[in-house]
Amino acid sequence: MLRILGFFHSRLRPSLLGLVIAAAAFCASFTPSLVPRDPLLQGLISGLVAALGYEAGNLLLLIWRFLQLPTKHPRVEVFLRVVIYVLVALGVGYSMFHAADWQNAVRDVAGMPPVDTSHPTKVFAISAVVMLILWLIFRALGVLFDRIEATLARVLPPRVSVLIALSLTAWLAWAVTDGVFVDRAFRAADSFFETADEMISPDLAPPDDPDLSGSPHSLIGWRDMGRWGRAFVSRAPEIDELRAFDPDAIEPIRVYVGRNSAPTPQARADLALAELLRVGAFERSALLIATPVGTGFMDKYAQDTLEFIRGGDIATVGVQYSYLTSALALMVHPEYGLDQSQALFQTIYDYWARLPKDDRPQLYVFGLSQGAYNSQATLPLLDLLADPISGGVWAGSPFLSPIWQDVRNDRVEGSAAWRPIFGNSTLIRAMNQNGTGLEGDPPWGPMRFVFLQYGSDPIVNFTFTSAFQRPEWMNSPRAPDVAPEFRWFPFVTTLQLGLDMATSQQIEGFGHEYAAQDYIDAWVAVAAPDDWTAERTETLRDIFARRPPAY
Repeated sequence: MLRILGFFHSRLRPSLLGLVIAAAAFCASFTPSLVPRDPLLQGLISGLVAALGYEAGNLLLLIWRFLQLPTKHPRVEVFLRVVIYVLVALGVGYSMFHAADWQNAVRDVAGMPPVDTSHPTKVFAISAVVMLILWLIFRALGVLFDRIEATLARVLPPRVSVLIALSLTAWLAWAVTDGVFVDRAFRAADSFFETADEMISPDLAPPDDPDLSGSPHSLIGWRDMGRWGRAFVSRAPEIDELRAFDPDAIEPIRVYVGRNSAPTPQARADLALAELLRVGAFERSALLIATPVGTGFMDKYAQDTLEFIRGGDIATVGVQYSYLTSALALMVHPEYGLDQSQALFQTIYDYWARLPKDDRPQLYVFGLSQGAYNSQATLPLLDLLADPISGGVWAGSPFLSPIWQDVRNDRVEGSAAWRPIFGNSTLIRAMNQNGTGLEGDPPWGPMRFVFLQYGSDPIVNFTFTSAFQRPEWMNSPRAPDVAPEFRWFPFVTTLQLGLDMATSQQIEGFGHEYAAQDYIDAWVAVAAPDDWTAERTETLRDIFARRPPAY
């Protein structure tokens, strides 16, 4: 029997099928996606998809030869090889010629200046290096496969030896990658972020005000709050600034419990409740349970805008569950965020529910990114029907967020996937830079929830099915911040969106970077006082347009 070539064959002669798929994937990767890319990122994704495309072709050849199907006649193969080389060269040349225009299409909707003329050359050089490195790695795996298969073929039938060799090669490659590189990378990241979390900014001193978390009178230690907790409680809007907008404004209350403040999620939740009681949080007109992102970061724009809207008469509590980024936290210990979010909400809600209904604050929830996911995953909506909270805002909900999935998948027929209309809009509304898209002003029910998300946010819009099915949010009409030139390609689009998720926090008001102006609209819809007016909304917009950028 003709010896079957492995998936990662070590021959130097290019595979025709692999070359065709690699070229197609390479060219498709240059087309627009959701967020702008610099030459380095574009080169990385183009080189990656080209390398994977080439190996996909080798996999198909492996299956073909494994089934002992007929091969091409040598003369036909020579002619076909010449034709494919010419077509590949034309395709790559066409993509290089249009690369700058495609990238500028995304930059245009993001309000960014166009790329310079050297962009295609830089991208091609970087992608070539990436593909070469990956090609050599796959060839080395091919040599390993050949050795294992040759050894097994001495005692086993050919097809059995091929299957076992392929399985062993894949397992060894994964074991080395996961055990050596991935594990060490996670350990290094864990150590780095833990060290960064403990750093105390020289411009942040422990507060003297006994009503502030981290003060000498506080139940929460200043150092234990972590860097984002310290920044959160120290940088609330100044009372003079609040009173310039609302003469009756008071100083808001902010409570934050760091991951090192107590050993378990429930202990941290109990500490948060004790601190809220100490500072009189339940005497305010509103109480917000805010779930931070993986690092413990609390979105200043989301918090500041709400405190202006409520005239400072609000208390906010957040509890840190990790010091890794959201992506790493989800991969390393996703249960930490869920356990902490559930413990905090249930602890606060149980106490709040025992208070007289006419003498307790309105209760709201908030989450951004992973915080939105954790909040939704642990919010017992059905249990709240007996004693409902007032509502909440979830910004940039990751695509796996349970309530967001229901809203998007079960939306009213004819509404857009990027801004769905759910039910009769009395419980949940979706909003982007241009509002909800609803006609008129339909009445709310007892609870009000707003999903704030941008059409250009890949963390919201990513789906695994985009590998083989065009996402519905790409249908017409599209969101205003998604380039019309964005096209769907099998598998390539999934990889593009995956990279977009890692680079989507570059431009305020675009991608995964949510702007204060849009938080204003979301919070006005959910938590504005009864006497709120459209004029006050515009005044607040002007204030935040002049304020310095968030930390």
